[in-house]
Amino acid sequence: MKIWTISLVCALPLAAGTLSVREAVERALASHPALGVAAERVASLEGLRQQAALRLNPRFIFQTENLRAWQSPEFRFGTQTDTFAYLQQTLETAGKRERRTELAEANRRRGDLERELLRRQIAARVKAAYWAAAAAQRLLPVWEEAVANFEQVVKFHEARVREGAMAEVDLIRVQVERERLSIQAIAARLEAERSRIALYREMGQSEIGTDTLSEPVEEAGAAPPAADISRAMANRLEMEAVRQEEMAARSNVRLQQAAARPNLEVLGGYKRSGPLDTLIAGVQVDLPFLNRNQGAIAAAEAGVRAAQRYREVQEAVIRAELKLAESEVNARLRQIRDSLGPLRARAAESSRIAQAAYREGGTDLLRLLDAERVRLDAEGLYFRTWAEYHQAVIALEIAMGVFP
Repeated sequence: MKIWTISLVCALPLAAGTLSVREAVERALASHPALGVAAERVASLEGLRQQAALRLNPRFIFQTENLRAWQSPEFRFGTQTDTFAYLQQTLETAGKRERRTELAEANRRRGDLERELLRRQIAARVKAAYWAAAAAQRLLPVWEEAVANFEQVVKFHEARVREGAMAEVDLIRVQVERERLSIQAIAARLEAERSRIALYREMGQSEIGTDTLSEPVEEAGAAPPAADISRAMANRLEMEAVRQEEMAARSNVRLQQAAARPNLEVLGGYKRSGPLDTLIAGVQVDLPFLNRNQGAIAAAEAGVRAAQRYREVQEAVIRAELKLAESEVNARLRQIRDSLGPLRARAAESSRIAQAAYREGGTDLLRLLDAERVRLDAEGLYFRTWAEYHQAVIALEIAMGVFP
């Protein structure tokens, strides 16, 4: 087990620098691959918007009729064929191009909102991972100090056993406790490394850095935003996305209604019929007796109703998220200030007294071990609760629509 203790100290990474919450978020937003994907999706939607705004191309037709290479009399191309050369153009009615452009523009704006929402989600996930990693990092010295303290206790027992002033069974007991602490310290280091990897994964980084997380987890920092449901409804991008979804659905209804109106096909050009040069003109139109685009219109109207229902669902979700986040922030803060802070101080004092009394022979070994275990449990609970408080603040910021 002494080898494990030495490995614990030697495995400490060399700090390449410090990393704050803001720096972690900025680094993530500057290079996260998911944001690159979202940007390309917006570019794709912009291309579709440009395409929707383009007018239809005219069509050129050239054809020759009455060609033959058999029968009598002898075939004469110049006088016995009909040759056509004309242009045909589709004239869209009912503002179809404008309706297509309107729908494509609504989809592009929705893509912009989804990209911004993804930015906020990434920032929130990075901050939550940062505080989890900061709490795990802050616990490492606690475990290392406990291992070092018990190393001294072991040496004290070894000396007492050699002097014959203490039973060897007590030495074995503290050695077992030191081994248990060493194993838990190694587990704490693995948890800190796991949390660090999770942080850099949320940041979208391909390499795991060795920066020291500089933000003190045991400080509340800036006051969390005040819970206000009206502001939350106005600020949440999810609500704006729902509104854009409804606008897009209404645009689709107008487009499908316009598609029910037939387009006009006009044509005009040249015709040579035998020896005569003539002009040709015409118009074509679909007769909407059977297909009036009824199914597509009904589907689009159902899409509008679904968007309206989803808005109601989203409002209920936001109300629930805001209430839960506000309650958790207040509960965590009260837990830290009213319970865990005093508990941590009393546990530390109890452990210090137990160690001093044990060296003076005023208490037994079991009380010393219990006092140290309570101290370590209090320290772990204290820092984990601080991390949960910061994560609750992040949840409240998200619920309020504040950029984390």
